[in-house]
Amino acid sequence: MQVGPLKPSLAETLRTDYQAYTLPNGNQRDAFLADHADDITAIVVSGVTRVEPDLLAALPNLKAVVNFGVGYDNIDVDAAAARGIGVSNTPDVLDDCVADTAVGLLIDTMRRFSAADRYARAGRWAADGSYPLTQQVSGSHVGILGLGRIGGAIATRLRAFGCPISYHNRRQLPDSPYRYLGSPVELAREVRVLVVAAAGGSGTRHLVDRAVLDALGPDGYLVNIARGSVVDQDALVDALVHGRLAGAGLDVFADEPNIPSELTALDNVVLLPHVGSGTVQTRAAMEALVLQNLDGFLRSGRLVTPVADQPS
Repeated sequence: MQVGPLKPSLAETLRTDYQAYTLPNGNQRDAFLADHADDITAIVVSGVTRVEPDLLAALPNLKAVVNFGVGYDNIDVDAAAARGIGVSNTPDVLDDCVADTAVGLLIDTMRRFSAADRYARAGRWAADGSYPLTQQVSGSHVGILGLGRIGGAIATRLRAFGCPISYHNRRQLPDSPYRYLGSPVELAREVRVLVVAAAGGSGTRHLVDRAVLDALGPDGYLVNIARGSVVDQDALVDALVHGRLAGAGLDVFADEPNIPSELTALDNVVLLPHVGSGTVQTRAAMEALVLQNLDGFLRSGRLVTPVADQPS
């Protein structure tokens, strides 16, 4: 069963090749579940749709939640595990594109290319003269909060810019070539740019809080390609509006697709509509992995890429 919107080609494949149901919204949902709940053993969702315990409880024969996306904070994984329901995601295939996005945001935020583009388009170059000087990217000390697959890919790219790299994880990585700091505050205090690449979920909610932003300081920059929940958005807005942070590059937000109006008014903030993995190639690879997970479950009851600590 499809739950919520999906990539159109994936939704069409589910409909035609798998004869999948689509969960209706509103008043039709209860009637649909009354008729079909017993038939459903797997659901396919994307990160924009929450899978709550009440839906899991309404599907007595459900055994798999197949997620289109590497992040799975939209799914109550604990509730799924308690019912013996496996959850899969799409790791690895989007690492490069998300890392590219992080580096692009970092460069745009520090050099203010998007703002300079708006300056040129508005005719201000001729009217007001040269665009103000910005900050150099190469050689800047970068901190990565969450040195997993995506964080590691970001670090690899930034080494080519001569950027010293430090990081913070829940646990230090014994073979990492990068300097480890024991807390997000310590990391922020040491670096010029803090890149957020930590997984979403309750365990990382507001991991970047006011204390971290204040440690980053008025000369520091924040880049977030992880989840909006990882950053205290109210604290971030306040820091940017009052000049306690030099700038931010954001691909994710606390209440997507809604973006605080204060941010849209700032030229030192680059805003993207959650497009970190949004290339034709990556989305096709994600779609293929979703179908591999679904096929694996239907054939053998096993998911190809189950998330950690889930039945497989």
